Amino acid sequence: MKPKILVADDEPDVLHLVAANFRAAGWEVLTAEDGPGALAEMREKGADLIVLDLMLPGLSGLEVCRMLKGDPATAAIPIVMLTAKAEEVDRIVGLELGADDYLTKPFSPRELVLRVKNVLRRASKPEPTVTAVLTLGPIVLDRERFHVTVGGKPVEFTATELKLLTLLMERRGRVQSREVLLNDVWGYESVIDTRTVDTHVRRLREKLGEAADYLETVRGFGYRFSD
Repeated sequence: MKPKILVADDEPDVLHLVAANFRAAGWEVLTAEDGPGALAEMREKGADLIVLDLMLPGLSGLEVCRMLKGDPATAAIPIVMLTAKAEEVDRIVGLELGADDYLTKPFSPRELVLRVKNVLRRASKPEPTVTAVLTLGPIVLDRERFHVTVGGKPVEFTATELKLLTLLMERRGRVQSREVLLNDVWGYESVIDTRTVDTHVRRLREKLGEAADYLETVRGFGYRFSD
C-alpha cells in the first residue's frame, strides 16, 4: 500500500510543491492549511507520517505536535517539521516534543523526500529485543516503564534525553561521535548541527548530578559512558 502523508502548511506554494514531490515519489497526500485542519485530517482519515509547519494559523505546529503525541491513537505517527524558524531552541523544542526530523525553509524538495523516506523506513522496522533494565553505578534505567533513578531517587527526562541516555548506557565504554549520536538519536544521516548533541549532553549531566562523572567528554570527538 502507498504510504499516506499529511502535509500541513499555510503557504499555498509550499503546500503545492511538497504535495507534488510526494505524489511523484508514489505517496498518497493529504493537505491542511492550518492547525485545526491538520488535526481534523488526522482524526478523520489518518496518515502514516505528517510534515508539519511550525507557524500554522489556528494552532501552531508545536501545539499540533504536542496534541498528537499526547494521544495514544496518534502518538506513534512520525512527524517531520518543516519551518522557517531556524533557531536552535525551536529545533530542540520540536524534537523534544517528539518530532522525528526537522528541516528549515528554504529547503530542497529532494532532500525532504529523502528525509521522509528515511523516517518511514525507521518507523517500519521492528524493535529489537533488548534488556529491560540498564544499570551503571547509581544509574538505573527501566526501558519498559520509561523510568530512571539515580542513587535510588527518580529523575525526570524528556523523551529525547531518555533516548540519548539509553544509547550511551547501551554502548558504555565506547566513544560515540557527535555525528553518530545525531544519526542514531535524531535520525540525521548527515551533520546538521552538532551543538544539538552538546546541549542535550549538558542537560543530562545536570540531571544526573554526581553520577554525571560517568559521562565523559572525549575532546574533539564525542562522548562515552565509562565504567
